[in-house]
Amino acid sequence: MRMLEINISAYHQSLLDQRLTSEELVAFYLDRIERFDHNLSSIICVNPNSIEQARQCDKVLRETGKLPGKLHGVPVLVKDNIETEDMPTTAGSLSLKGFSTGKDAGLVKRLRAAGAIILAKTNLHEFAIWGETISSIKGQTHNPYDLTRTPGGSSGGTGAALAANFGLVGIGTDTINSIRSPSSANNLVGIRPTVELISNDGVVPYSLSQDTAGPMARSLADTVTVLEVIADRDLPDCDLPQKFKIGMLRSFFGSEPVNEEVNQVMAQVMEEIRSLGIEIVDIDDHIEISELVSNVSLHLYELKAHLNAYLQAVGAPHPGIDAILESGLYHPGIEENLVYANGLEISSPEYVNRLEKRTRLQDQVNAIFSNHGLNALIFPHQQQLVCRVGLSQVQRNGALAAITGYPSLCMPGGFSTPTKDAPVGVPVGFELFGLPNSESCLIAIASQYERKFPKRRPPLEGNWL
Repeated sequence: MRMLEINISAYHQSLLDQRLTSEELVAFYLDRIERFDHNLSSIICVNPNSIEQARQCDKVLRETGKLPGKLHGVPVLVKDNIETEDMPTTAGSLSLKGFSTGKDAGLVKRLRAAGAIILAKTNLHEFAIWGETISSIKGQTHNPYDLTRTPGGSSGGTGAALAANFGLVGIGTDTINSIRSPSSANNLVGIRPTVELISNDGVVPYSLSQDTAGPMARSLADTVTVLEVIADRDLPDCDLPQKFKIGMLRSFFGSEPVNEEVNQVMAQVMEEIRSLGIEIVDIDDHIEISELVSNVSLHLYELKAHLNAYLQAVGAPHPGIDAILESGLYHPGIEENLVYANGLEISSPEYVNRLEKRTRLQDQVNAIFSNHGLNALIFPHQQQLVCRVGLSQVQRNGALAAITGYPSLCMPGGFSTPTKDAPVGVPVGFELFGLPNSESCLIAIASQYERKFPKRRPPLEGNWL
């Protein structure tokens, strides 16, 4: 039975046909982690009970002949800022090494209730503060498509591990870019849902106005299955139009030589989408992504209040930013942001000003959709290829969804020109962005695209094994 790149549907059918067991699949992933993750540093810890949990799944299937849940026996990789009762939750920080709240996050409870096996906790950019996936607890995670590059972030451990077939599906979190960045950089599907569709209970917070967890996987169908499981309410049905209409947001495309590889991939994506009978119109309304991040986003203004409150509530060993800074138990790369955020207040006039700017941005986006009769906006997640190790991510477009709280679905679009470091090429992903609670519509568009133009291609294992 071929287990590389297996999806949920094929896996479940193999279980029913007695061609595969949950124990065999879990053992397969654990073996790959043990043998290969030293080159990627994507996994912080594995679940010591995963084999026994898999055996229990097999026992249930033998006794009943049925799959009792949507994720029966599915090994899930969970970002390590999400609480799991049987493993520590470190947020990637030495200041939380070995710390456990002793409970599952709300979304983890939903995963387990659907039959999932929490296989491992994945690396992240420490406290989810930035986008290169480097932490004091695990170090730098590398991109399996190009070991000289980062996997994006902050959910880059989940992204790299899924791309490398260390698990079947995964969970990330997203405050600005952090599900869609590693999805784009690792040739995956990732969904940042409408804010509050998924509970933040048990998730180490960054900015509760913008935080959300979400699914990541190697296929759209698997990503949607996980979303349906972890969502707190049913997804509204999409009122399918006779013909989808998508707006291409021109201001989210770069125009410099460094943007050429991404623009070439996106030109091909647009041609492919049009061939499906979907109308694409140019949207010239100017939205400046760097302005959104610097002057509208709430993330740094909320970090101190929300992180401190959480750490104190769960009895963390270092119950706030002051204590973390004093301990020295963090990666030096996050110090500047920690110190800066520690001086900001949610009671400040600037915070109130940003709330007003957010409302104006939502109004602007709503008007774009209404004036052009759109079902979605489309743009590259990142205007240039994901950055190399040692550099910082730039020109990422994820802040539009993060600040508005609107949903966005990241799809594999293709690859850059292959090189010695990237023999398959560097993955390039695009976002389908919609109005609140329009996930089903975005999924319908993406499903048409993936069915006709499947872009999933695993990394060449000789490049990183």
